Amino acid sequence: MSSKAKKEDKENSQIKIADAEEDNQALRQAEENPVPGETSTEDKEEKLPPPTSEELKELREQAAKAAEYYDRLQRQVAEADNLRKRLAKEKQDAIRYANEALIENLLPTMDSFEMAITATQDSGPNDIESLKTGIEMVYTQLKRTFEEAGVTEIDAVGQEFDPSQHEAMSRKQTDEADEGTVLEQTRKGYRLRDRLLRAASVVVAAPVADEEKETEE
Repeated sequence: MSSKAKKEDKENSQIKIADAEEDNQALRQAEENPVPGETSTEDKEEKLPPPTSEELKELREQAAKAAEYYDRLQRQVAEADNLRKRLAKEKQDAIRYANEALIENLLPTMDSFEMAITATQDSGPNDIESLKTGIEMVYTQLKRTFEEAGVTEIDAVGQEFDPSQHEAMSRKQTDEADEGTVLEQTRKGYRLRDRLLRAASVVVAAPVADEEKETEE
């Protein structure tokens, strides 16, 4: 290598060293004099200050309220569950003992029937009238019990046939009543207040055939 080339290499090395020193110096100046508004790494990692005594007191009060609300919620859930179970049991008992009041009212009628049966066993051949009277008393008592429970008889004779209350068992030709009129009632019907329990079995009037009219004439 010539002396000229060696000289150029030496100058280039000196320039690189000088540039490196300038970069290091600029970096040191930037760290010592940060730009306003920028946050250093150390500031970012700085921890929050510990809570004050007032803040701790407020946190404790909030925690106590939360525990109170949770306890109250648990009690309400338990009460609701107990109420649901009690209502289910009451509903089951209501279904099981729905006829308790009616049966209780029928017990005196049962007693009267037993007395009537005993009377027939001990009576002589001439006590039919007293037995008849006893049966009528039992019937009256039973009918009164039904009425107190809201059960009423359907009076069908002489009424116009109503399929919602009457059940036609047969038709009878007659000119003594209009067509569709109930002539006879073979079995009584009953209603429980406004609900039909059993339709009345009836015989309904039908018009007389023309041939029969001519024969009668």
